[in-house]
Amino acid sequence: MTSIGDRVRLRSERRLRGVVVIPGSVTGKLMASKEPLSFWGGYDIESGEIIDRKHQLSGKIARGSILAIPGTKGSSTTTAVLLEALIKGTAPLAILTRGVDSFLALALVVAEEMYSKSIPLIALGSEEFLSLESGSNVRLEEDGTILVETLRQ
Repeated sequence: MTSIGDRVRLRSERRLRGVVVIPGSVTGKLMASKEPLSFWGGYDIESGEIIDRKHQLSGKIARGSILAIPGTKGSSTTTAVLLEALIKGTAPLAILTRGVDSFLALALVVAEEMYSKSIPLIALGSEEFLSLESGSNVRLEEDGTILVETLRQ
């Protein structure tokens, strides 16, 4: 028996298709931002926290999540910071971008070659990228399919 105060949770699932930059399959919670991120000075490699205090995700921990950012900003040191985070185990589970980001791709290729560690990197079109919402459960598949599950009350 349900009471008037009970809320109904509706589950919806969307299927998106991205371009595989670095393959992999993973499931996790989505952390999405419409703002590019500078990993150099914006990402703490010790904790996985986004430390750029002007960024929309400031104070959030990206480690263990699927991070969706349109791309990176700043210098090529993003590559070094992401590589260090991968080595330390503080990197996100995967990264979704709007279009291909060469700095992220370079970091992940180097990580795979040198340390046999990497994470999936999937590039989306603008419309698909803008439809992403933080808190959604996401499953990435090897072929670039992205299943986004959203629970609504």
